[in-house]
Amino acid sequence: MAFGGLDSLRAEIADLGVVHPVGRVFEVGKGTIEVSGLSRRAALGDRALIRSQAGRAIGAEVIGLRRGAVSLLADSAIDGVAIGDLVEVLGQSGIAPDNSWVGRIIDPFGRPLDGRPLLRGARELELRATPPAAASRRRLGARVETGLSVFNTLLPLVRGQRIGLFAGSGVGKSSLLAKFARGVEADVVVIALIGERGRELREFVEKVLGPEGMARSVIIAATSDQSPLVRRRCAWAAMCVAEYFRDRGQHVLFLADSVTRFAEAHREVALAGGEPPSLRGFPPSTAHQIMSLAERSGPGSEGAGDITAVFSVLVAGSDMDEPVADILRGTLDGHVVLDRTIAERGRFPAVDLLRSVSRSLPDAASAAENALIATARKLLGAYDRAEMMIQAGLYNGGSDPLIDRAIRAWAELDAFIAREEAEDTAASFAALDAILRNSE
Repeated sequence: MAFGGLDSLRAEIADLGVVHPVGRVFEVGKGTIEVSGLSRRAALGDRALIRSQAGRAIGAEVIGLRRGAVSLLADSAIDGVAIGDLVEVLGQSGIAPDNSWVGRIIDPFGRPLDGRPLLRGARELELRATPPAAASRRRLGARVETGLSVFNTLLPLVRGQRIGLFAGSGVGKSSLLAKFARGVEADVVVIALIGERGRELREFVEKVLGPEGMARSVIIAATSDQSPLVRRRCAWAAMCVAEYFRDRGQHVLFLADSVTRFAEAHREVALAGGEPPSLRGFPPSTAHQIMSLAERSGPGSEGAGDITAVFSVLVAGSDMDEPVADILRGTLDGHVVLDRTIAERGRFPAVDLLRSVSRSLPDAASAAENALIATARKLLGAYDRAEMMIQAGLYNGGSDPLIDRAIRAWAELDAFIAREEAEDTAASFAALDAILRNSE
């Protein structure tokens, strides 16, 4: 323990800069701060510190370079910044995770948000690291227990899988993520809360996640009032923390809430830097940012652990073709759709099974289990197609044996999807088998 603390102290000392290049503000406006004297010393993505004459020290990032000038975007309000203010370039800034971060709430710069001291890790990691080499990555691993019947059976989750959670606001997305954090079989859980409302952080930790979930979790949080630079950095910093534990051979569950807010933060930064909007206001680089973030998760190389990831996406009006949802859906190994209509009738999690898919199938289940999954989907599909007639009283029993069986099974299947008992996969499949046998 003492040795680890000494390594952290050495890292803190090594990070202290004695000399930094200095420039001066010569223009403020149009969303950016223009600085002279640094065009040959600054690099894109460098951190900077603006020392205003009003006594404030404002963090910023280099988002544009041109001959004779550097463009900065500030982390916070720029009130008090004046022409001639000093600007220090601090260089590239990563994050240095440590094993002691488990159970802690941290900001995207590696600073504690829970009021307790935080040890810095011995090595700083790059925020935008490259994923493991494609040719050396392992295949998806074994099925993991989730504590939720629907994800133990009909939508299995396997080690190293990346799934998307697509939902509108208020449909139970955060609650489902918390259930994953508490119930999914993993060594460490890393949670990125990107652009969350400030009042919800403590509620999420104490009420939704609870002591059981927090005991194995690291939360990286950036609230909605913070700069787009900080909100965008939140996703990268959380992924760095997940990679830190993965490289130590651990199985990491990575939960991001939400990729939509990450993309919106990137849009603000990119537009301020002069990138033109293209797809519904998002700049062309958005697709690459989303896909490169997702690609860093998944199975590790030989000898390393895995990052099983759940990326949530806010879809307004259940529009699965909006840019962020469309980009992410094609990158992942499965997607789960939460439906407002299901939530409004009181069934949680409000998973729309017919619009959801796990690409771990059929490999993640045995032949008998795949047969049960196919039958359950077939019956739910038959009921869905005939539901309007059934509810209107226009369907005559005996007209179609498949619909008759679907009617008998529907209530139990719907209740099965909502089951949250902490049972294992074998017990979940046994319960599903019993439901299907009773409907024959």
